[in-house]
Amino acid sequence: MAAKKRRRKRRTKSGRLFVKNGRLQWLNILIVFVLVGGLGWVVSTRWTGWVPKQTETPVKTHAGFIKRLVPDAQAMQTKYHVLASITLSQAILESDWGQSTNATENNNLFGVKATEAEPGKMMPTQEYYDGAYHNVKRRFRVYSSWHASMVAHAKRLANGPAWSPNHYQAVIKATNYRTAAQALAKAGYATDPDYAQKLINVIQKYDLERYDKK
Repeated sequence: MAAKKRRRKRRTKSGRLFVKNGRLQWLNILIVFVLVGGLGWVVSTRWTGWVPKQTETPVKTHAGFIKRLVPDAQAMQTKYHVLASITLSQAILESDWGQSTNATENNNLFGVKATEAEPGKMMPTQEYYDGAYHNVKRRFRVYSSWHASMVAHAKRLANGPAWSPNHYQAVIKATNYRTAAQALAKAGYATDPDYAQKLINVIQKYDLERYDKK
């Protein structure tokens, strides 16, 4: 009786990927390692709030902060029709003259919160509801630079959030800062019941209307 031939066990493709002829395939191992690392980087940039960020030079004076933002604010008015005085006053109020943690760590000048699909970071903040201010934590948007924050802010007002494209159209159509500030508050940009008046006060105190393009 003929002896039964032993069947050789076939090595799986994955086995051949890492070991061939008894030798480790270091190049393939390295490629897989890089791919896995790259996937981890993509996940971290999208979900944990890390984005390549530009370190902004600290601005020590109020006049210096305004001067830094004026060119971008006026460019945003030309392109997206957001009054420069509104952009400047919001940046001043929301970022505490660029000194807030949100502004220094996240380059977020306007207190913009992040959606689940956007890079964001949990930060402490105050929200007004039930007739009082409350200390809470919210996930705020992370930007690569102050410039990126200003562009995103102007686009959001011009195009509205995804669920309401015309949400801020009254702000865009406003021809003076008072009307625009009140429209922002009415649209619910902030929970602060005095938000419009605070913007108006900042604009008047620092004569920000002079930067509006007529």
